[in-house]
Amino acid sequence: MPRVVIDDREVDVPPGGTLLDAARKLGFDVPALCFREGCKANTTCMVCVMRIVERGQGVEGPRGQGIGKSSGHLVPSCATIVEDGMRVESETDAIRRIRRTTLELLLSDHAGECRAPCQYACPFHTNIPRMVRLIAAGQVEDAIVILRRDVPLPAVLARVSPEMSEGGCRRSVVDEPVSIGLLKRYVADKSLVAKTPYVPPCKPGSGKRVAIVGAGPAGLSAAYFLLQQGHACTLFDAREKPGGRLREIAEQQLPREVLDTEIAQIEKLGARFELNIIISRQPTNVAANAPAGRSLDELRRDFDAVLITVAQVCDLCSHRLKTGAALAHEAGSNIFAAAAAVRPRGQATQAAADGKAAATCIDQSFRGVAVTGPAKLAALGTGRPRKEEIAALMVDADSAKRIVPQDPIAGLTDEEARIEAQRCLHCDCRKLDGCKLRKYAEMYGADARRYRGRRRRVERVSTHPDIVYEPGKCIQCGLCVQIAEQAREPLGLTFVGRGFDVRVAAPFDESLEKAFTTTARRCVEACPTGALAWKAEST
Repeated sequence: MPRVVIDDREVDVPPGGTLLDAARKLGFDVPALCFREGCKANTTCMVCVMRIVERGQGVEGPRGQGIGKSSGHLVPSCATIVEDGMRVESETDAIRRIRRTTLELLLSDHAGECRAPCQYACPFHTNIPRMVRLIAAGQVEDAIVILRRDVPLPAVLARVSPEMSEGGCRRSVVDEPVSIGLLKRYVADKSLVAKTPYVPPCKPGSGKRVAIVGAGPAGLSAAYFLLQQGHACTLFDAREKPGGRLREIAEQQLPREVLDTEIAQIEKLGARFELNIIISRQPTNVAANAPAGRSLDELRRDFDAVLITVAQVCDLCSHRLKTGAALAHEAGSNIFAAAAAVRPRGQATQAAADGKAAATCIDQSFRGVAVTGPAKLAALGTGRPRKEEIAALMVDADSAKRIVPQDPIAGLTDEEARIEAQRCLHCDCRKLDGCKLRKYAEMYGADARRYRGRRRRVERVSTHPDIVYEPGKCIQCGLCVQIAEQAREPLGLTFVGRGFDVRVAAPFDESLEKAFTTTARRCVEACPTGALAWKAEST
């Protein structure tokens, strides 16, 4: 059995095995965008390159493609047959730089973005396009999961704060933005009346305890996410009921039943409330019937972390290390501050987002990693669609005008929500989680703008009932062409054009429906980018 040494680690592979086979056997996650088991090596992406340091015994061409293997040469690992005694470099800094450059070249004319602008604009970075598609498909229970996974108190926030996400909606170029705020409220209200309310999964108890000063939107939000990480939370508040300034909002705008129901759901996760308590630097002697007092030192002693979310006690943190625009952490201590404690009072939605960010920082401190806050959403697109390209995104969108609910107090009906959801342009990538190009670009730190030039045109082919094809996202890996050929599709796919204008398409300008008679599913699964994706959301 041939033996190869990759980065000073020996591994045996069966005769005929490739360097990619050997690397994967060693546990290396080598990027290979154009290779798939059961298909011949296309060697079109060249992201899986390795360097042969020492040749083995005998020189065989890599799987019939005749690529030489002189010492020191770069080779595509997916097509290079292992020779006994071969020594190879794979995970060195030099090879990783080459792979990063190759990824950057693939991204340089990539006509598409990973996430829609509404997701960036949302303070919670909710996957709004997916939620909207689920509403359009009548899968409201799945839409509830998407919303409540990222947003605390969604039914409350949808009523009391302007919807920030709508500012990024590209539908506004055509007419008016999608009513994202009303759709969020629609989903959140469905969650409140569900027979089996959605409860986010919580990790096993960590043994860590967090004191949260302030049971307003920031404190409640922090508890919602800390509890999911397995950390126990106790919220302290000077008021008689949790909710903070949310209880100052008029009943007509925010029914107390809605607020109490959402708070009760956080309590079901394990949150404890100690109300009518004033937190100060020193213990406070109070008169009879006055609120009880706790000192900051007591909280620091009794809890593993303390989060301050109210302005009245912001002076408790004397020295802070900034970790974000709305978060502070007292250096060398277990004190954190967020929202009104570190900046002027703002919208309830922003305060809740600050609480979520604080929860991330506290969890990071418990895990012993750098306290950096939530990871920033990577932007791998090469630019927003031009105005004239927006028409291409309208191919699957309803041309209806923005829906105004018949009853503004009750919100959208089922039918109104469905129609409004169908107005979405779906300018996100529908294969975000399964895109290998995004995965490895993030892993290797690729910069999509390093070799920025004239990108391909944004277009969308929707001639198949189940799948959508976006040629601007295609890297011409050839896997779909090969799969259709193997299955002996009557028409199949082919490469059309020459040079930089080459593209994958059905021959003779036929439709995708005629090209895919039996292989649509296999081709969507094989596509390494979001070029081929399902129109409807899978659950």
